[in-house]
Amino acid sequence: MNAIEVRDLRFRYRKKVGEGPWVLDGIDLDVPAACRCLVIGANGAGKSTFLRILGGKHMVARETVRVLGASAFHDTWLSGDVELLGGNFPFDVDLEVSEMLAHVRCDHYRRDRLIELLGVDLGWHMHAVSDGQRRRVQLLMGLVHPRKVLLLDEVTTDLDLLARQDLLAFLREESEQRGTTILYATHILDSLERWATHVCYLVAGRIRSFTPLGEVLELRGSTLLEVVESWLRRDT
Repeated sequence: MNAIEVRDLRFRYRKKVGEGPWVLDGIDLDVPAACRCLVIGANGAGKSTFLRILGGKHMVARETVRVLGASAFHDTWLSGDVELLGGNFPFDVDLEVSEMLAHVRCDHYRRDRLIELLGVDLGWHMHAVSDGQRRRVQLLMGLVHPRKVLLLDEVTTDLDLLARQDLLAFLREESEQRGTTILYATHILDSLERWATHVCYLVAGRIRSFTPLGEVLELRGSTLLEVVESWLRRDT
């Protein structure tokens, strides 16, 4: 069963005058449910835009992008099952994390586990936190409810090594036990060959390959970092 189906996706941003260049150009993709897929590519390849479209943030034709069998943009009920995390978290007011959580109805065991796992201090004031602390709070708020699809855009950039490894372990558990489908765009590839099930490689707005990790022949004798570096050097 596929969690995500994309057919001939073409997308570009509007400019004040005319149209911009194609950011995504002719993407076809079937993503199986419960997979953990790395989305990789050089800067400007279209990774963030692609995840935002899957998350319903940009309008495309109803049948072009289907998530959980529904239109990613038009079927708004998907917001309860799909979470897009990454980019800026512009919550910059004098409010404690505990006050933010007080308005969230959730499973307390899951909430407390994530607080411990991410090392979040409930007394942090959001106007006075570091980038790493802000990212941890964003992850806490985004993961406190179980989702069927998680779209993660460079979410570990601001995390230290232990927080990153603990988060990846939690996400693996979500996919294996809950069947959550995870697409994770990242440039930090250390140890991910032991975490991911698939890799989706974008080049200039097109999918160069979408492959189960076990079928990537170059990984026999090389690390994922080495393989991806060779791909990027070849295609840059």
